[in-house]
Amino acid sequence: MHERLLKMIELSDAFIALPGGFGTLQELFQMISWAKLNIHEKPIGLLNISGFFNDLLSFFDHAVEQKFIS
Repeated sequence: MHERLLKMIELSDAFIALPGGFGTLQELFQMISWAKLNIHEKPIGLLNISGFFNDLLSFFDHAVEQKFIS
């Protein structure tokens, strides 16, 4: 998996997550983590179809408010 994600970073101009399951979330969080660690500087987006990611976005807001993430 790690090799595939590294290849994805090498070949991609940006990352967008569509509604999905645990694999999608794992890859999304990996891209966010690597961006925070300055491993890449590429845009990351969510395609929030029918509010699929609303609760996740609310969690992010809560984690920022609680100063767990920035």
